[in-house]
Amino acid sequence: MEDKKTTIKIFEKGEKVLRQKAQDVPVDKITSKKFQNIIKKMEKVIYEKDDALAVAAPQIGESWRITVISEWALGPYTKKLKTEFKNMVFINPVITNASKAQKNFPEGCLSAPNSFGEVKRAEKVKVEAYDRDGNKFTRGASGLLAQTIQHEIDHLNGILFIDKAENLTNPDTAG
Repeated sequence: MEDKKTTIKIFEKGEKVLRQKAQDVPVDKITSKKFQNIIKKMEKVIYEKDDALAVAAPQIGESWRITVISEWALGPYTKKLKTEFKNMVFINPVITNASKAQKNFPEGCLSAPNSFGEVKRAEKVKVEAYDRDGNKFTRGASGLLAQTIQHEIDHLNGILFIDKAENLTNPDTAG
């Protein structure tokens, strides 16, 4: 892993890469050094930032359909020391099913610092993606993990939570 004192730049609202639809990662290139290094950088962000639950590749300036979600998204009962966290890697994720039941979830984002609001999201989702080894998988999710998956896939589609949020704090700095 890179030197722990090196901070990865987080791209913030107003930067073009955050508003582009990210490119699919060629499945036969997932295990290449290039994409494995992108995943390592994303994991470093989660490790370094206390408020990072997940990160999408565009947030580090890479327009690829990759997101890394901390195990902490499974809920507080799994919270361990950060050095013990196991991250979930979703490459080319697609939500294949979403519950009709929706709920307002409180959200914030590394790319919109100091902005918080409520976003209406499906309570449950099913997602298909590839893992860091290039294996295709399907996973169901509810609660915080479902919310996080939807938030991160929005990033991959060029959408920030501030575009959808109600009761947004700091609306002057959000846009």
